[in-house]
Amino acid sequence: MELFLHYSLIPSLFIILILSFLQRREHCRQRDDTSYLLANHSGIIIPLDFVSTFSNRWSYGIAFGATANKIMFLFSEGYRPLQIPQWAQAFVLLIGGIEVGLSHFPFFACLSSEFRLVSSVLGFSYSLVWFAITIFHITQCPHGQFLGRYEAVIFYWPSLLCLSFLLGRFLHMFVKSLRVRLGWELQMEEKPFLEVHQAEHVKQLLRKPPLQEKKKTWFQTRIYEWDPCFQFPSRMIGTTVLAFICLYLFIIIEFCIFMYVRDELDVFEGELESYITSKNQTGTLAPVILQVKELMNVTKGVWVATILPASLTCISYLFHILACYRKHMKRLWAGNKHFLPPKFHNPSSSESVAAIARYSGWQIAYILWGYLIIHVVQTLCGMVIMYSLVLPIIHNRAREMLQGLSIGILTISIVLGLMILQVWVAASFFLQPKMGTADKQKPLALNNRKVFHNFSYFLFFYNVLLGLSACLSRLLISCILGTWLIARIDRTIMQSGYERADMGFRAWIGMLFVDHYHTNPVLVSFCHILITGHRDRSLQRAITYKYLNQSAGHRISARSRTRWLLLQTLINNPRLVVLRKSKPSHGSREFTQTLLTCSDC
Repeated sequence: MELFLHYSLIPSLFIILILSFLQRREHCRQRDDTSYLLANHSGIIIPLDFVSTFSNRWSYGIAFGATANKIMFLFSEGYRPLQIPQWAQAFVLLIGGIEVGLSHFPFFACLSSEFRLVSSVLGFSYSLVWFAITIFHITQCPHGQFLGRYEAVIFYWPSLLCLSFLLGRFLHMFVKSLRVRLGWELQMEEKPFLEVHQAEHVKQLLRKPPLQEKKKTWFQTRIYEWDPCFQFPSRMIGTTVLAFICLYLFIIIEFCIFMYVRDELDVFEGELESYITSKNQTGTLAPVILQVKELMNVTKGVWVATILPASLTCISYLFHILACYRKHMKRLWAGNKHFLPPKFHNPSSSESVAAIARYSGWQIAYILWGYLIIHVVQTLCGMVIMYSLVLPIIHNRAREMLQGLSIGILTISIVLGLMILQVWVAASFFLQPKMGTADKQKPLALNNRKVFHNFSYFLFFYNVLLGLSACLSRLLISCILGTWLIARIDRTIMQSGYERADMGFRAWIGMLFVDHYHTNPVLVSFCHILITGHRDRSLQRAITYKYLNQSAGHRISARSRTRWLLLQTLINNPRLVVLRKSKPSHGSREFTQTLLTCSDC
């Protein structure tokens, strides 16, 4: 597969050249430029619009999913075609990323090309080649040393599924474009400047809010509520699909590594058993060896048991990030920036543009590393539960376990009770009464000051010791929350004032602002009205001029009509008279003087 990745650049470049030749350039260059020989061909083709593409979203997402195996290959740093120093490894990974992107560029270019008939044939052929090569690779090497039978199928079935979808999509494009070519169907309209959901959003803003809101279900209130006036861009759909497939492959790779480590631990455990047998279980190291064996068994069991909750946590994060994206975008559309830290209210334009290019890749990497970290943390928590609750019961020490657990719970309860007691005493004796019956709490005004000073003095020494446990609890809670939310790129784990140190959160904010500035429904609707109005006025003028040309009476020459329109323009804009190019003819000079006189009048 790695070898074919290199050779696939040849047909990929061929397809790119064909689509580029068919693409029309909007602005042709001058005749003295050598590219003038190409007329208005050889335009720049784009794989997809990362900002404002709302159509064909799932096709782009599946095309991203087809690259999952190659991305995981780069993620594991297995791409090393050249022997270079370690400090230059970043350049090799950059070259590898460009190669993977270039080899899969035809998928996106054929989906977004305006020439549907040619692009569908090229895309179908290229997808069929990749599908055939993948099938050939699976049939040649179906089994592996880690998962055993059908290991290749387990790794490559997501790519086969995505390639099958692309084959069906290109086939559908070919049939539809062929029917249009034969005149059996009407030509589809060009991509609208204003999307339907954006127009519906503006209409909803202009309507009066209903007097009584509809009752929402539990699912709509607690989990997710579908909004017909909002659509996720293709970038978000593609990122989510690719993140799901990469997470699946990452879990499979992690499980393969676990199988390898487990086999090595089994060998080590056999050596320990042989050592105990040789000493007739009477050696001084026998109890330690038994504890080590128990530790290895517990670790292996807990690691396997926490694969499911760790994966479900990351999957829920992917859905939650989509929900947060919609919530944050709607707040920005409404002009609400209070949910952002003050330093991010006006981010840098250059950083925002770079952030939207980083976001998708960083989101996938955060999910993968976040899964591994969450898995490790959940394994540690599981081992704590095993050693504190389960193993004492297995070793018939349940009474000691319950005694220690009750003492610990009682100690924590007393500490919390004393903290609550301090708050109750402060509210009952050291605050002045409420100023009104409608007040929810007492005013922040001291009462019984002398007793309060004695109360603070004697609790000063106790609170020093209590502060130690509070500090440790703060550290523990920060570590747990930080590791638990490490995969959430939409939420910073830094303290207030240090948010700019979180590069992932900065990428999220920059991406939000780029989408906000380029896909705001109110702004897009306003631009749509301006463009439509200008187009209608131009069409009306063309119709009027055509009517004048075809009217009865003497025929007016084009030169006379042009001069008449020039005269009307110069009379309405007198400043343009001075800026006109002067001519040596006497009639032109008199014409200019006449215009100046008319403008003065």
